[in-house]
Amino acid sequence: MTFKQKIYQYYLQLVQDRIDVFRDMITALTEDSKNDAKGSAGDKHETALSMMHLEQEKLNSKLREVLAQKAVLDKIDSNAIAETIIVGSLVKANGIYLYLSLALPKINIDGINVIALSPQSPLGTHLMGNKVGFQFEINTTKYTIEEIV
Repeated sequence: MTFKQKIYQYYLQLVQDRIDVFRDMITALTEDSKNDAKGSAGDKHETALSMMHLEQEKLNSKLREVLAQKAVLDKIDSNAIAETIIVGSLVKANGIYLYLSLALPKINIDGINVIALSPQSPLGTHLMGNKVGFQFEINTTKYTIEEIV
């Protein structure tokens, strides 16, 4: 497995783990509301059910966001190598590895730090479509694209 494929697999697993956690939480809330409905009555019961319903709506919204992230990752071909930077490219600029996909947490693979960033981010927009050797500046920091994997 290549370095880029390891990065892709790590982020894919990270997003899948988040999906699983949100689904488990939603299932637990659904079960709690069913169990609570059997033995309660009155205003306290209605308030508790209302609070559970609100929490479930929040979790469903977060789940939709993470599912959208997974859909973006699913479209990436981790084997693709392009001369210009595209979504899914691993770029080395100023000695920093940048993975153009989504805004996800920084990771360490094989002792190398990798930052995942969105193509819509300020840095991402400067990188997209460019080639090795391209130079640009953001907030007084000059960047040079050293490698595209």
